[in-house]
Amino acid sequence: MVQEEPTVSVVDDDPSVLRSLQRLLHAAGWATQTYESGEEFLRAHDPAASGCVVLDLAMPDIDGLEVQRRLAEDGMLLPVIFLTARSDPATIVRAMRGGATNLLCKPVGGEQLLASVAEAVEADRVFRRANADLVVGRQRLASLTARERQVLERVVAGRLNKQTADELGTALKTIKVHRARMMSKMNVKSLAQLARLVERVGVVPGR
Repeated sequence: MVQEEPTVSVVDDDPSVLRSLQRLLHAAGWATQTYESGEEFLRAHDPAASGCVVLDLAMPDIDGLEVQRRLAEDGMLLPVIFLTARSDPATIVRAMRGGATNLLCKPVGGEQLLASVAEAVEADRVFRRANADLVVGRQRLASLTARERQVLERVVAGRLNKQTADELGTALKTIKVHRARMMSKMNVKSLAQLARLVERVGVVPGR
């Protein structure tokens, strides 16, 4: 279920930036969550949470573009606002093509950030209302384990259980368990229902 109150997630490896942005957002009435790394955010993020993410573009280990890519890959549609101290045209193009709603230069002005957050949250609200079935489908997809996702992709591609077991190097009965759990999490009763749902969500069948 989509949360009623939107949350602004702030991801930056600089603790002082996190504190500053959190104070600003709280003062404006936004609920916030802060994270010091992209990995921490990806581990904790709830795909059902509405709102947006304010994301530092340049971070060690996993940078902002990689976080954006993983969100999209997992079917999470949260609007992204990038923050950057410096950027080149190619990076800006990648960020915007990846679906970013804005890219702001540090140090960002308070009014500019709050306006961008309000715009992103409103875009998220409108999208979720207009695409409720898609949002729910992507939330279900995000609930799958990595193995269940692999099984789903092969089921959609028409693989038999034994073929999937051979490709993934595991026992047939294990695949059957993963398949049953996957079908339950996706809330479908037949392969036809599953095929329609993944087509809507945009899953690419496994090869």
